[in-house]
Amino acid sequence: QVQLVESGGGLVQAGGSLRLSCAASGNIFSLNDMAWYRQAPGKQRELVASISSVGIARYVANSVLGRFTISRDTAKNTVYLQMNSLKPEDTANYYCLARTASGSAYWGQGTQVTVSS
Repeated sequence: QVQLVESGGGLVQAGGSLRLSCAASGNIFSLNDMAWYRQAPGKQRELVASISSVGIARYVANSVLGRFTISRDTAKNTVYLQMNSLKPEDTANYYCLARTASGSAYWGQGTQVTVSS
């Protein structure tokens, strides 16, 4: 089992920045890729960015390219999402996902990001 705890969300004005954190605990030795998803009210959950077990970004959504950066601190078992130049359309609940080498997937509880115009 893997437990994920997200933090760092909040209310910010358009153009501002936030950094989300996702701390993993439990069977961390089995962790493989990790990712950030987001879900806005009335919309499907979408992949924002993903990163490999050794900290190489695998995917960044076009809608956030150049503004968001995913990173990983393997010593702290934590994945970050640095969000700059935030827009009102970035408002969503942001979720962390971790996959293990066996293919199991674990979700965090989510952290709300609200960007005011």
